[in-house]
Amino acid sequence: MILLQSFGSGLAQLFFPLAILFVFYFFIYRPDQKRKQKQSDFISSLKKGKKVVTMGGIHGKIVSIDGNEVTLDVDRGTKIKFDKNSISFEMSSQENN
Repeated sequence: MILLQSFGSGLAQLFFPLAILFVFYFFIYRPDQKRKQKQSDFISSLKKGKKVVTMGGIHGKIVSIDGNEVTLDVDRGTKIKFDKNSISFEMSSQENN
């Protein structure tokens, strides 16, 4: 009888850390992985002519893409080169919504 009581309390002690790991995975880790995958897909789908916003808040139109560099036209002939990963979102899709 004492053996069964100690076995039951052992399961209870094991349940709470497993529950915390479950909550951590489904509410923190998994959504973060989905967000990273969505951003990665967005970066790989960048094309010339799209209006985008950088993480620094600079608005521009993509003039060229060369490897990991993106050149934006930010004002009548003013062009700035950025790293692809610094592009935050596409402005064209925000205007349509």
